[in-house]
Amino acid sequence: MKLSYIFVGFSMVAATAAFAHSGVKNAAVKARMDAMSSIGAEMKTLGEMTKGVSAFDVSIARAAAASIADHAAETPDLFRAEEDDPKSEATPAIWADFDDFTAKAVALENAARGASSTISSVDDLAPAMKALGETCKACHADYRQKR
Repeated sequence: MKLSYIFVGFSMVAATAAFAHSGVKNAAVKARMDAMSSIGAEMKTLGEMTKGVSAFDVSIARAAAASIADHAAETPDLFRAEEDDPKSEATPAIWADFDDFTAKAVALENAARGASSTISSVDDLAPAMKALGETCKACHADYRQKR
């Protein structure tokens, strides 16, 4: 998969997050959506550096990856209760196979933790983005509704 497709995908997610979250009444669903939006925003930060839209800054890149890892680590707890809201994009498959969902969150956390300690130059961004994007896509393919 081309890195540019990953970047475009995360840019679209970040751009529509505010609209998608308006009107969410269930606090648990809102918390999940906010966490996912934070991951998207951090991916956008990394993506913009990767594409040269913003200047590479090792401390910002590592902090973005660390933030993604932190949100990924909290993801299973945020989804443990089967909460719903008309605005939710979570599929029931999450709770039908919670172990797999959790494993995919752990894969994102591990990829992000690795990136947070190994990114040292702009050349490290593309492989990190690829690894992160693949983990996001794997989870979204099974557990996020297409709207």
